[in-house]
Amino acid sequence: MMLSLSLLASEGGFGINLNPLETNLINLVIVIGVLGWFLKGFLGGILERRRQAILHDLEDAETRLKTATAELAKAQADLAAAQQKAEQIRSDGKARAESIRLDGEKRTIEAMAALKQDALADLNAEGARLTEQLRRQAALAAIDKVLADLPGRLDEQGQARFIDASIANLEDA
Repeated sequence: MMLSLSLLASEGGFGINLNPLETNLINLVIVIGVLGWFLKGFLGGILERRRQAILHDLEDAETRLKTATAELAKAQADLAAAQQKAEQIRSDGKARAESIRLDGEKRTIEAMAALKQDALADLNAEGARLTEQLRRQAALAAIDKVLADLPGRLDEQGQARFIDASIANLEDA
């Protein structure tokens, strides 16, 4: 049977060689063992240092994440406080503007009322002055007319009675 397997191998087929000396199986086991023992210490140290560096980087990243999260929370709180303050300032400004507008309207109405009152007082004073002037003119016109008509209407006896009545009026007053 051994022969048939090696015959197949020599013919280009598949065959298994079970002779350890021909296959260098012993040499391979020794080389792999030495490499494993040598590389275990060398590669193990490299891998351990790399593992420590990665752990350190992860811890550093976690610390920075916690710090960034805390700073984000603080910034969000500050933003909320600033927005609340801005809204308070805005509402105070609106209230102040409304108060100023109402005060301005009130003062304008009062000023307009005072102007109207002054205009009405000026109008009444002017009316009174014109009325008094018209009375004087009417009185002067009546006196002029009476003086013009008086000499033809009064005789000496009428003039005497008129003078006596005027004197009586002056004594009563």
